Amino acid sequence: MSVWPVYGKITGPIVLIGFGSIGRGILPLIERHFDFDKSRFTVIDPVDTHRRLLDERGIAFLKEKLTPENYREVLTPLLTKGGGQAFIVNLSVDVSSLDMIKLARELKALYVDTVIEPWPGFYFDKNMGNDARTNYALRETVLEERRKNPGGTTAVSCVGANPGMVSWFVKQALVDIAKDTGVFDKEPTTRAEWGALAQKLGVKGIHIAERDTQRARDPKPQNVFVNTWSVEGFVSEGMQPAELGWGTHEKSLPDIGRTHAAGCGAAIYLLSPGANTRVRSWCPTPGAQFGFLVTHNEAISIADYLTVRDGAGNVAYRPTCHYAYHPANDAVLSLHEIFGAAGKMQPSWKILDEHEIVDGIDELGVLIFGHAKNAYWYGSQLSIEETRDLAPYQNATGLQVSSAALAGMVWALENPEAGIVEADEVDYKRCLEVQLPYLGPVKGYYTDWTPLEGRPGLFPEDIDTSDPWQFKNILVR
Repeated sequence: MSVWPVYGKITGPIVLIGFGSIGRGILPLIERHFDFDKSRFTVIDPVDTHRRLLDERGIAFLKEKLTPENYREVLTPLLTKGGGQAFIVNLSVDVSSLDMIKLARELKALYVDTVIEPWPGFYFDKNMGNDARTNYALRETVLEERRKNPGGTTAVSCVGANPGMVSWFVKQALVDIAKDTGVFDKEPTTRAEWGALAQKLGVKGIHIAERDTQRARDPKPQNVFVNTWSVEGFVSEGMQPAELGWGTHEKSLPDIGRTHAAGCGAAIYLLSPGANTRVRSWCPTPGAQFGFLVTHNEAISIADYLTVRDGAGNVAYRPTCHYAYHPANDAVLSLHEIFGAAGKMQPSWKILDEHEIVDGIDELGVLIFGHAKNAYWYGSQLSIEETRDLAPYQNATGLQVSSAALAGMVWALENPEAGIVEADEVDYKRCLEVQLPYLGPVKGYYTDWTPLEGRPGLFPEDIDTSDPWQFKNILVR
């Protein structure tokens, strides 16, 4: 694009928390798409490895680790000096999203993040039960804050690629399926109408189906975790219990499945770490594949959003929803090392940048199944070559995340009094309009694949042939 659109003016300070791979990636996007005062832009991170990028631009850098004890003292002066409406862009690890949301709204500052992040210790706390270490539990804290303090200044929770962009893909895919099966009447405009459409289509489940084929020039060294995005973030979520939105078509819980005693009730968790739990899924490039059932907020929020209740408030319909992630091959090898060492992380790690990757794409979309046309994958097929042409400082995986956060910023700026919202609740068309220039080919593919394909093979299996889309057929045991 020869001329990039400017979407609006940020009148107050900008505070970018976290300057890892996604923080560096969003920096040029903010510069392109917003009018703001550079002298009021501050980046906060506990390490200064990439400070040069900020010094070149004249953007302030604060080398500081935010903690429960100091975050108000550090952030409040930065967000209140000079007037205007401030904006917090939280792309950090080990900084509580809930506390950032509370402070932002107290100070009337706009806010976006890409994940509900806790303070350090949450992910690996052996004194907590597995149910308490889930994303379900983290999400409930944000929903409770919204119930206690409705409305007010906008804070968009979990607006990265996934969670975030994939919720917008789900809506577009449902519209596509409805049109292609002749049941489309009008565009849904409410939560209830979106749930009713999914129910009418007969959708049984949704996979966030991803295959990352980006390949490094140099082979992965032993005892180094190599990934195309945050290693700390991936390991943390990978060690949480696997989680999935639990559909009404499911006949029985898996033997390692557990329900939650409180909250929205839209999801279950498994007594196994997500990064060591495999599921059968499908993406356009590889076809059938194994993915990891890593917990993500969208598995819960999408299932919750599409829930249909009867007049008495009982659940009448809900799709199963979960991540089915095949990361870059180097990351798969890295996971094997971790679990082979009983969960001990490698002594060093590396995030592949755009200069180290020789080829590959991040094929990230949603596989919606159980309807009249069997299954439909809709998503982004962004290559490293396209990424280099579109924006600096990131690979294909990073650009899918940073451009979604950009879209969330635009929506927040245009809707400054929406309260606390999730990606499922914002205008998906507007957000995709902002993000599409950064996503490479965005396409839909129908497939006749089911998780029963080729089964049983040489060995007996406990499968349900009456319904291919039972989770017992998808879970690899």
